[in-house]
Amino acid sequence: MHNKERSEYDSVISSYFGEEQVAAIIHMKVETKDADVIAEAISEHDNVENLYLVTGDTDLVAVVKFQTYPQLKRFLVETISSIPGVKESKTAMVVTTFKEGGECSSEAEPALAASTNK
Repeated sequence: MHNKERSEYDSVISSYFGEEQVAAIIHMKVETKDADVIAEAISEHDNVENLYLVTGDTDLVAVVKFQTYPQLKRFLVETISSIPGVKESKTAMVVTTFKEGGECSSEAEPALAASTNK
């Protein structure tokens, strides 16, 4: 992505989330021999809610929450990308939370009500 495209993308994402809290799921491919050290470095950050070593296409999966999108972006660009052994990361932004901590979310209630009225 070129600088102009990246700036437009950031602008769209920032306008979508505004100043609201953002949550994201970060999938990371890491050097296998360094997975524990990398996980420890990532888990030290307060914004990392959960961190898992997983099987499959990725090695680590982190669930993170930030007060704003620019804070999330800074974490990805300045923290995750600077940890030795992190080979690749892909981030999925959370749009709607339906269940968290074992409890159904109030965010999902309008969607759930609409689906039950069909």
